[in-house]
Amino acid sequence: MDVRIDELDRKILRTMQADAGQSLDEIAKVVGSSKTPVWNRIRKMREAGVIGQQTVMLDAEALGFESCFFVLIRTSEHEADWQAKFLKALMDRPEVQEAHRLAGDIDYILKVRVQNARAYDVFYQALISEVRVFNVTALLSMEQIKSTVALPL
Repeated sequence: MDVRIDELDRKILRTMQADAGQSLDEIAKVVGSSKTPVWNRIRKMREAGVIGQQTVMLDAEALGFESCFFVLIRTSEHEADWQAKFLKALMDRPEVQEAHRLAGDIDYILKVRVQNARAYDVFYQALISEVRVFNVTALLSMEQIKSTVALPL
């Protein structure tokens, strides 16, 4: 479905990116419109796939997930069967917050959130027992400097 985004839509999206938990009345007030047109625009953007799943952001460290690893994976396997098995292994692991297939020397990068280095090792051992990889490099994030899911609208 093709959807055209105008400036009011962008204001709505920026407002929702800042806090999707706001009421429809609050969003309408912030964007300078009334409730019904704002609701209709949000509904259309949901139907068009512009607005996806809404969730809540949790504080990983407050919940005991103090370690964030970026895992670089190189593989010599590129067959469809291997890829399907690898993707299933990633999808089955809640520790994997993000996974990207890359161009260049590294095939995949994962963002893995765990309690500590020991928990990372458990994750790593389980992953390599399920799928064969050529090389794995784990980089521990010492400090998160910026994190956002907001797009620059």
